[in-house]
Amino acid sequence: MTFVAVVALAYGLLLLVVAAYQDRLLYQPNVAGPGLVATPADIGLAFEDLRITTSDGIALHAWLVPAQGARRIVLHCHGNGGNISHRLELLRILHGMGLSVLLFDYRGYGLSEGRPSEAGTYRDAEAVWRFLVEQRGYEPASIIVDGHSMGAAVAAHLAQHVRPGALILESPFTSAPDVAAHHYWFLPARRLTRFRYATAEYVRSARSPALVIHSSGDRIVPIEMGREVFRNAPEPKAFLELPGDHNNAFLLAEAQYVGGLQRFLAEHVPE
Repeated sequence: MTFVAVVALAYGLLLLVVAAYQDRLLYQPNVAGPGLVATPADIGLAFEDLRITTSDGIALHAWLVPAQGARRIVLHCHGNGGNISHRLELLRILHGMGLSVLLFDYRGYGLSEGRPSEAGTYRDAEAVWRFLVEQRGYEPASIIVDGHSMGAAVAAHLAQHVRPGALILESPFTSAPDVAAHHYWFLPARRLTRFRYATAEYVRSARSPALVIHSSGDRIVPIEMGREVFRNAPEPKAFLELPGDHNNAFLLAEAQYVGGLQRFLAEHVPE
């Protein structure tokens, strides 16, 4: 077999592997280890342990962390890696701003039932929204829907169908095919990718004030994608650029992150 034939065979096998294992490449609930590693109690916060049932009968695990006297609540849609127990630093910051927070795990993540899928993640966020509005009596205008990375697509998808007080998109990519093509430029990634997660498309139909947050040093999702999402968002909107990387910019520039959030929320979702 010639060298060219070997390379062609290897390339073909790579295409087959990528096509067959896309779900495992995208959904990584155990990337930081299986199971929960901590709870809000470990950072001194009281919380309610919840099971929320989706429209297709999946039981999701969630934590509701109240802030004393708070009317506003953040519904957080996390990224593709890890589970809610890996978001305690974000919880600390948001709670410290006087915001109640609901963290939930998508199906197949943490202690939630089922297996992850794109349609499933959308149903999961919708179920959590319904829980807050229908069972806990939160006014839609007091709910802040926040999503990071893949979770930004989930949050933007939700905001097409409901009207929260604000939509916050952190480190958003424009779409799954776009980010796949960015990283796997040597493959026909756009044609291979079965997932959409089209944040830039979804945000066009959102009817809430939008804040896009992105890091200038993000090597996973380039800031240009965040700017494109911002351009597609309707007014009123704001863009907050932070130093740092994809996952830790809110920690590395905590004061700037908190200040930007406070200014935006004071204008659009006042306490």
